[in-house]
Amino acid sequence: MEPHPRLTLGGLLDETLMEGARVISDHADPAAPVTWALPFAEVMTRYDDLAATVVYARPESLAAKPTSMSSLAARGASAIIVDGPLPPAVTRDQIPAGLVVIEMGFPIGFSALNRLLAERTLTQEVHVMRYATHVHQSLAGLLHRGAGMTTLLREVSALSHSPALVFDARCDIVAANGLEKATLELVAGPLRDRLTGREDVRDHHDAATMTVETPDGEWTSTVAPIRLGKYFEGWVVILHRGDRPGDHDLAQHEVVATQATAIIGSEMLRQRSVEEAEERARGDFVQALVHGGFGTEYEMCTRAEYHDIDLDATFAVFATRALGSRADGAEPQADRTLLRLARYAASLLPHKDVRSYLAVLGDIVVVVRTVRGSTPAEIDDEVREYAVAMADDLTSRGHALSAVAYGAAAVGATQIRESYREARVALDIAARMHITGAVAYQDLRSFGVLEQIADTERSRQFTADVLGPIRLGTELHTILLAYLEHGGNVNAAARALNMHRNTMLSKLDRLSRAVGCDIRVPENQFTVWLALRLELLDSLGSSLAREMSYR
Repeated sequence: MEPHPRLTLGGLLDETLMEGARVISDHADPAAPVTWALPFAEVMTRYDDLAATVVYARPESLAAKPTSMSSLAARGASAIIVDGPLPPAVTRDQIPAGLVVIEMGFPIGFSALNRLLAERTLTQEVHVMRYATHVHQSLAGLLHRGAGMTTLLREVSALSHSPALVFDARCDIVAANGLEKATLELVAGPLRDRLTGREDVRDHHDAATMTVETPDGEWTSTVAPIRLGKYFEGWVVILHRGDRPGDHDLAQHEVVATQATAIIGSEMLRQRSVEEAEERARGDFVQALVHGGFGTEYEMCTRAEYHDIDLDATFAVFATRALGSRADGAEPQADRTLLRLARYAASLLPHKDVRSYLAVLGDIVVVVRTVRGSTPAEIDDEVREYAVAMADDLTSRGHALSAVAYGAAAVGATQIRESYREARVALDIAARMHITGAVAYQDLRSFGVLEQIADTERSRQFTADVLGPIRLGTELHTILLAYLEHGGNVNAAARALNMHRNTMLSKLDRLSRAVGCDIRVPENQFTVWLALRLELLDSLGSSLAREMSYR
């Protein structure tokens, strides 16, 4: 079953009712579409478009307003049918270029003409609906049997007798049928340029026809946008090589492409749901790895085998905090944004022997990546190269203030937890110290040494004795940090805090009284600096311990 051809001007003239009619204008396009008929008197009282419309006029009405033909031509009328001989008041010179004037051999009346067009239009619409139903049933049956994208697109090609392909919303090829690989690459490039450069194709809901030039010739493509609800998902494209196909073939392609969008869109949604479910399962496994959340080694090995993860490989753990992601919108949208960032990060520096696994823990993006290097130097260079690439990618995506932290490489999966702990400590220290870019835990050697004693009662007592009433998050705490970070330079600290120098001096006096010593003395500055570092590491350790208690 195929769509019935649309009525054209040539087809109308071949109808029995139009016997004796003749075209008296200089030009007539027999392929011009004809859908409606309107009486001359009604048309002249309105100013709407007259595309695919023939205007019925009695000779006396046209004789009274011969200049009105210019208006009909400007509004795109397919033809004007004069129901009888052309009146002497209208000469051939008065007929505007582009307007087809048809003179009837005998009067037929508007009712007969209107009935003819209505019957032909309804017949054509019924044929199109039947064909569309046939196409939909054929594709839907395959979808319900779980045929998959390849089989669905093969059916689209069979129904349209032409090659076909599917683009996703980013104009990446999802599937193709009927095209060799070399030909597909030649066609996809210019077609992708046309689609990404035309917002009307993306925003429009109906199929469109466009022509693309390739080195091996011209291709006519019927493009239908895939929409699931209010979301745009891509395009279904049916291709024809060589000269532009006829109206019948284009109508057929349009019906097939339009009906295929809903079915193929549903399959794309199903595939995405499966991929997201698998990704969530892998993310849960990675989360258990970095938290050491497996009850037994057997459980870890079983789940690793399911996700095809080599537990004996060497791994590097990277952590970053995507600044602003949670504040940009609702939590589900923020989660999708973080997951998208994690996918981008995991796809950096691809290699056939390297696997990347990702997880999102709150506002932290974690990437666990296998390492190819065999010597310590090779491993360090490879891990740092990836951390720098990940930091650069975050910067390009508007997260320039985010640091990418990593710990020592983990030899075997059992060491991933410790590597993640180091990465998290380095990440939080970088945030407090306003460090950006790639940050290695080993680069923060002083913190690494202090971390060994921070989680002790003696350290906490020392911190309480030195800092006294100065608590984390208070104004005096912020001023003290700024003063020490600028090496005791009053003017630099004041500028960083947007504070007058005299105000800064007054605040320093208050700080000295609070800690019980003059903090402008270098020895006292070192003591306070040490207390602040121990306080920071203790708070980070407590926070990380709560997170690592995950099971």
